[in-house]
Amino acid sequence: MNTPVQYLKGVGPQKAALLAKLNITTIGQLLEHYPRRYEDRSQLKRIAEVFDGQVETFYAVVTAVNEVKPRRGLTITKVRVNDQSAEAELVWFNQPYFKRMYKPGMQLIVSGKVERRFRQIQITTPEVEFLSPGDDSLHTGRIVPIYPSSENINQQFLRSLIKQALESQTKIVENLPDEICKNYQLLNRTSAIENIHFPGSMALLADARRRLVFEELFYLQSGLLFLKKKHQHSGIGVKHGPNGEQLLAAQKCLPFSLTDDQQQAFREIKDDMEDSTPMQRLLQGDVGSGKTVVAALALVKTVENGYQGALMVPTEILAEQHFHTLSRMLAPLGIRIVLLTGSLTKRVRKEVLDRLSNGLVDIVIGTHALIQEDVVFQQLGLVITDEQHRFGVNQRALLQAKGNMPDVLVMTATPIPRTMALTVYGDLDVSSIRQMPPGRKAIKTYVANKDMHERVYNFVLKEVQAGRQAYIVCPLVEESAKLEAQSATQLYEQLQATTFRTVPCGLVHGRLKPQEKEQVMQAFYQADIKVLVATTVIEVGVNVPNATVMVIDGADRFGLAQLHQLRGRIGRGEYQSYCILLSDSKNPDTKERLDIMSQTCDGFVLAEKDLLLRGPGQFFGIRQHGLPDLKIADIVKDIEILLEARKAALRSVNIPEHVNLLRPELAVRFGEKFRQMFCN
Repeated sequence: MNTPVQYLKGVGPQKAALLAKLNITTIGQLLEHYPRRYEDRSQLKRIAEVFDGQVETFYAVVTAVNEVKPRRGLTITKVRVNDQSAEAELVWFNQPYFKRMYKPGMQLIVSGKVERRFRQIQITTPEVEFLSPGDDSLHTGRIVPIYPSSENINQQFLRSLIKQALESQTKIVENLPDEICKNYQLLNRTSAIENIHFPGSMALLADARRRLVFEELFYLQSGLLFLKKKHQHSGIGVKHGPNGEQLLAAQKCLPFSLTDDQQQAFREIKDDMEDSTPMQRLLQGDVGSGKTVVAALALVKTVENGYQGALMVPTEILAEQHFHTLSRMLAPLGIRIVLLTGSLTKRVRKEVLDRLSNGLVDIVIGTHALIQEDVVFQQLGLVITDEQHRFGVNQRALLQAKGNMPDVLVMTATPIPRTMALTVYGDLDVSSIRQMPPGRKAIKTYVANKDMHERVYNFVLKEVQAGRQAYIVCPLVEESAKLEAQSATQLYEQLQATTFRTVPCGLVHGRLKPQEKEQVMQAFYQADIKVLVATTVIEVGVNVPNATVMVIDGADRFGLAQLHQLRGRIGRGEYQSYCILLSDSKNPDTKERLDIMSQTCDGFVLAEKDLLLRGPGQFFGIRQHGLPDLKIADIVKDIEILLEARKAALRSVNIPEHVNLLRPELAVRFGEKFRQMFCN
């Protein structure tokens, strides 16, 4: 399975390089390059039998190729095909190179949406496969796999190569314990791999997929459970004492009572901290639900026990916000708090690091700057990462490694659906805050098209004149901070010259220098700025209770989670708040997403909807730095298999014979960085 794919017949250096772009370099990776869909070509329709408006697949022969240019800038390529029952026309717009690809007499398999026009059958932009004499057994007359491919690696080549790879394997090694295969009635791995590529029937294909989905999720769950066990048995962690006077004083200083959910979450954190097993807990709660207060109490608890606390956040704006909030709350208790970000001068940074290593700092709040090598703690007792989805597994581990097995709390305002909590955060215990603080009014959310710009901005002006403040957020034009800044600047200048010419406005985006950004934000906090034009740098951590309007320009460019985060910047005070989503998109998926936003403010409901709409891809791979990508499983559709796989993994990680089988496979799936973590 580890043999380079270049050893297969027909794969020279050029093809090997093209396959590498599809992440295929070994025979094992080739066999795990699973089909994205299948076509049942055992009973192909004749052209005369296809239905209007349906996606159909049929065999045909090219009879003529034509190109027309009805007007300047438009080229239409037409390929006429026939199968003796009827004719059809294949059509492409402004893709003249297709004319060179087709010649009369060529045999094709055609798939696409059928349109019957004036008794003529037409298929626009079809998916076409070219057949050669002798290839029928793999490419027609059976259930045929359709793979993710590229322009230079076609379907026939992939099928032939995978067939050759399967025939070269005397036996594919079984990687699941026999007991599990028997208990869950799973196909053996050899049959599963063969039938996922070249299924003997639809029933065998379903069995093959179930086996491979189970295997993938079983190993993901096993890896996370090993990680959890390692945390639990890694030795004696920090054992905090019962709540003391400083913590009681901090609770008395709060200008409000904790909600039931906040109290329950803090009880769970307190119990973990008072145990000698290092805490590994996720605290999830909706935007504005009061996670920061719970985190602050946990930090006070570690300080009164003689330890230091660290809070790591993804942006400098959020770090500064937390620093100001916690300083106001905790400084009167004699707790020493410092800020550590990348924008500190060398002199100030050195001073902070010296105080930290000498134990003259109780709590440090910072960005990624906290995990740099020269950051040393005297005695780190609690590590908190906020907005955990912005960090990876490795970054979390690096901060934890700054102490001797400190307690770890990770927080997110992007609630995790149950399926995600079992996968991405399967190594953590989970606490949830669903209640909102009393007195909060639900934010009224509206979707408007850009023709209503003037009305929307006049509404903002009316709110400002009533003493309130507002945000206007520009979309991320593309992955370019420069273009994003230009977009924000352009809108800012336009509004200052028109609707808001008498209103103090501010501009903030990612290309501003930290000091400039801080000045603008401070002016907005103090209400010197009434309307803040911004990019998504204000997505997290900005807390201005007087802000009651959030206008999101180009709302169709954002996902549900990000829209909800942005909306969470308002609705934090006593006044009614309004979120207006501006979009001209006609895309039905976009319309559904924006409609969901207008119907609910519950982040937990939105998280489930977001997962269903967009799939789990964003939660894996690069975003999480270390979890293996899912190649076949879909944790939304395969939730029942996920629960079965988790049940099997919970049993297997405690059976020595199973563990011996799992370890080498986990090392391969989770990578070298995790070999030590899972295998020691």
